[in-house]
Amino acid sequence: MIQYNTLKSKVYIETTVVSYLAARPSHDVTLASRQQATLQLWEEYSNNFEFVISNVVISEAREGNPVAAQRRLEVLANLPVLDMSSEAIMLVDKLIDAGAMPQHSRPDAQHIAIATVNSVEYLVSWNYKHIVNETKRNLINEVCHTAGFQPTILCTPIELIEEIQMKEKPDTRMDPVLEKCYRMKEAFAARFKSAQELNDYLVAETEKNKALGWKYLPPPQARTEHNKKD
Repeated sequence: MIQYNTLKSKVYIETTVVSYLAARPSHDVTLASRQQATLQLWEEYSNNFEFVISNVVISEAREGNPVAAQRRLEVLANLPVLDMSSEAIMLVDKLIDAGAMPQHSRPDAQHIAIATVNSVEYLVSWNYKHIVNETKRNLINEVCHTAGFQPTILCTPIELIEEIQMKEKPDTRMDPVLEKCYRMKEAFAARFKSAQELNDYLVAETEKNKALGWKYLPPPQARTEHNKKD
């Protein structure tokens, strides 16, 4: 069970969460419950946490139907963006080399690495395939620990707000929202033939997004050096 404290914890909002926020209301019981929990986290707990994202979230959210993509970007528009650091890139490689994340899902590994390196307490996701996968969480945490980082807590919105205890294994059957999101993720990942090509793309996207007004947070080392100068 997640323990609360008096400090405002950071929560990394992964792409599947944004997809539920921007999706049309569903009549499916499982989808509707996830949408309700996601909306509740967003509307009722935004003052309890500092929500953050990354360039990977923005890039994945831009995939797919243009109208739906625009809705997702509007949801994300005012959230601070965590930049990719060399430490995060190295942690991505370690997660993949250890088998904690598949090679073809490097962007999902980047979500975890960016949140972990930036000491984000929680990463919320509905991505049971790779991120909030019960069989992978321990290995992911082990890799992060071995690399010298305190792992971010990987959880669903339901787990984070402690309203619904997930006593049974989550229903991992495919649903329309996740199916579309997985297609978006696969389409984005398939555009790159190497890690360097993906990293170069994200660097270029960072410059574009900054020009468009996205607010980026510097990596921890850069923040420390900046504070020393001040």
